[in-house]
Amino acid sequence: MSFSVFQSLLIHYSLVYIKRKVGYASTMSLSGDIGTNGSVEKDSKLAETNQGGLTETDGFIYSNSFSMDPAEEYKMDHKRRGTALIFNQETFYWQLGMHPRSGTTADRYNLVKRLQDLNFDVQAYDDLKVEEVLDKISDAAEANHSDADCFVCVFLSHGENDHVYAYNGKIYIQEIAALFKGDKCRSLVGKPKIFILQACRGDKHDDPVVPMDVVDSEVKTNEVVVDAGVVHTLPAGADFLMCYSVAEGYYSHRETINGSWYIQDLCEAFRKFGDSLEFTELLTLVNRKVSMRSVGNCKDRNAIGKKQVPCFASMLTKKLYFRPKKQ
Repeated sequence: MSFSVFQSLLIHYSLVYIKRKVGYASTMSLSGDIGTNGSVEKDSKLAETNQGGLTETDGFIYSNSFSMDPAEEYKMDHKRRGTALIFNQETFYWQLGMHPRSGTTADRYNLVKRLQDLNFDVQAYDDLKVEEVLDKISDAAEANHSDADCFVCVFLSHGENDHVYAYNGKIYIQEIAALFKGDKCRSLVGKPKIFILQACRGDKHDDPVVPMDVVDSEVKTNEVVVDAGVVHTLPAGADFLMCYSVAEGYYSHRETINGSWYIQDLCEAFRKFGDSLEFTELLTLVNRKVSMRSVGNCKDRNAIGKKQVPCFASMLTKKLYFRPKKQ
């Protein structure tokens, strides 16, 4: 037998032996098809630097055998429903050139009532300065939410370029939301974090397109005005829900007596369905209700007949219900 034939047989039986001992995957590793350490290549540099870190999702261990349950709900049976902060801005420092937001007191009152009905610990503040708003939000982010279901933050104000206004200046919305991400607020990881923004998001009115046989009823009891400024859609993170009074680029309407269209209809939906309807379904219902309104009485004659459609950006990972708390 020649030496070359002997060498070939030796290599062959060596490979057969290895396959029996450590399996086929190791044989592939020797041939170079898989890395020698059995690791899987990552598609992005971000993945390479995020090994073993805390991800802002519920604390399950991912595996290929994980099966999603479309009916899975957030755990909402903690001792407390959670904190709801409301920042209501009616007047502003004169140098800002912002008009007073007549009617916002009605929004504040309605939200306090409806959120309390849903078992929230509501803390409402009026006309705070920038530093005061940031102090309240920082305190909430640093608080222990371990015994709470979720967290809610509401801004009733004017908006501009990803900011909302406090009494004496504007606040970057993304900076506020970032305080409640998993690396900053561990006790809210895997729990819903809901932000509701009643503010303008542009400088355009939504023109009506009237369906056949449908006539919108006009509100004639008070005047309709708009909230100034623009607020862009905010990317937040897992388990965040960003609720906007109007789609990006359009005016948000507010009645000088009854309050804003969006908050009126949101509170009415809370009253009727808040403890029974899945929350994103409730928000869709609010979208439909607000979209059926149109401007009736307004000093700006060009605004007569104009429309508004709210929107929301959901990063929720489960269904969200505010069912009554068990006593």
